[in-house]
Amino acid sequence: MHEYSVLQALLEGVEQNIQGHPGAAVRRVHVRVGDASGVDAGLLATAFEVLSERGVCAGAELLLTRVPERWGCPRCKATIEAGTMLRCRACEIPAQLTQGDEIMLDRIELEVADV
Repeated sequence: MHEYSVLQALLEGVEQNIQGHPGAAVRRVHVRVGDASGVDAGLLATAFEVLSERGVCAGAELLLTRVPERWGCPRCKATIEAGTMLRCRACEIPAQLTQGDEIMLDRIELEVADV
């Protein structure tokens, strides 16, 4: 289950990003997960529940956004439908994955104490 190591890296990213906001509480963590990333969103959510209990994300909500696979021709930039032959009909070259393999810390919502 590499979801735990992926989530650990995301939590480290959250910690680095909030260093400039002392006393802030993390309320929501938004993460984009590509369908071709090899990460199971359910396992990632479970890992968040377990690993965030004692850190800066304790009590925070994890919001996952699914990113579908998209393929395209690297030469002519034509879109190639997933589930078809992953080759450009015009250029006769293999398609490239243009979207859907990412795991990205997208946004962190903080609650900052009144100053």
